[in-house]
Amino acid sequence: MEEFFKIKQRGSSYRTEVIGGLTTFLAMAYIVAVNPAILSDAGVPFEAALTATCISAALATIAMGIFANRPIALASGMGINAVVAYGMCGALGIDWRVAMAVILLEGIVILALVLGGLRQAVMDAIPLDLRQAIGIGIGLLITFIGLKGAGLIVSDDSTLIALGALTEPSSIVAIVALLSAIILTLMSVPGALLISIIVAVIIGIPLGVTPLPQSWSLGLDFSAFAAPFQMVDGTPAIVHVFLEPALLLFVFSLLMSDFFDTLGTAVAIAKEGDFIDEKGDVEDIKAILTVDSGGAILGGFFGASSVTCFLESASGVAAGARTGFSNLIVGLMFIICAFLAPLFGMVSSAATCGALVVVGFLIMSEVGSIAWDNAEVSFPAFLIIVGIPFTYSITNGIGLGFIAYVLLMLARGKAREVKPLMWVAAAAFLVMFLFA
Repeated sequence: MEEFFKIKQRGSSYRTEVIGGLTTFLAMAYIVAVNPAILSDAGVPFEAALTATCISAALATIAMGIFANRPIALASGMGINAVVAYGMCGALGIDWRVAMAVILLEGIVILALVLGGLRQAVMDAIPLDLRQAIGIGIGLLITFIGLKGAGLIVSDDSTLIALGALTEPSSIVAIVALLSAIILTLMSVPGALLISIIVAVIIGIPLGVTPLPQSWSLGLDFSAFAAPFQMVDGTPAIVHVFLEPALLLFVFSLLMSDFFDTLGTAVAIAKEGDFIDEKGDVEDIKAILTVDSGGAILGGFFGASSVTCFLESASGVAAGARTGFSNLIVGLMFIICAFLAPLFGMVSSAATCGALVVVGFLIMSEVGSIAWDNAEVSFPAFLIIVGIPFTYSITNGIGLGFIAYVLLMLARGKAREVKPLMWVAAAAFLVMFLFA
């Protein structure tokens, strides 16, 4: 074990690795409750989504520990699961198994790009400001989804949306969840978001908001597995992707989001864990990206949405984790969670409100990185940021920003500075807006 993981060589110990692994798990365990809740809105059975979430996270995290030997845990990505539930299944009305096929194909494409050494070309295609804007817009959408699901924001005939009744039981539970999540996060309490969910679930029992289990069967539900190859209207789900041109745009947009989020996460964790070389490159980056790409394939196949590197891994690194051994601990904890579906079924939308809002808040930290004094990129970035939550569509927001970017660059006489891939993407979005 020592020879394989190099624990002492990296200045760590088994005890430190275990503590680091547990810390990482506590920091990201909210995904066990939140991801099934979001995917259930897409039509995925809750217990099946929970099993898929836990098993795929466990396998991908353990794979990262073994093949890359870096303390980076993986699970279903927040934001991408929203694309599945509210973009593809919600806005387009497609079957959730077809959406998982999109995730699977995105993973295959991104894996080919990584193995082919083309990641730099893909990275250069979209301006950094626009990539950051996509994450920020998704963060706002996640926040809106959390507030809406809890009843803190409701529809209104006069103003479209309005503040919900704060005295309603679900609103009270949501406020407790929100305050708990914010306060515990600011206090740097390990597992802050998970604790906020647990507190809200307990508060919701006497208020009638928390649904009590109807069955205590602790078995696993594998009905979501092999989702892309399950039959939809008599045809394998994956075939439907090639029959709907708009879905191929999702493959592209998810690829960009997944790819660049992973790079950013890897750099942030590498700085904390001191595995950046003298040139500023992340050590073992190809292995990290390869496992992450495989995570997207795994998540699509299992029906858990794209499985990707979690920034919360930095908390475990801060606790001392330096090797992939800590990933074995995280993976074990996810496997244990897979058998607790009846307990996680008690988690209401109100209980997850705090976690969703805080995740949105954390994502918003990137807004200061956008070059707001350069309108050629800042205005398209602005359209992406507001377009995603205002249209309740990740695709629409990205499309508005891409089209605005190429038009502004063309008007300013800088058309040659636009990468060919951006022209293709903008044209595809324009066609979609005109004829979809």
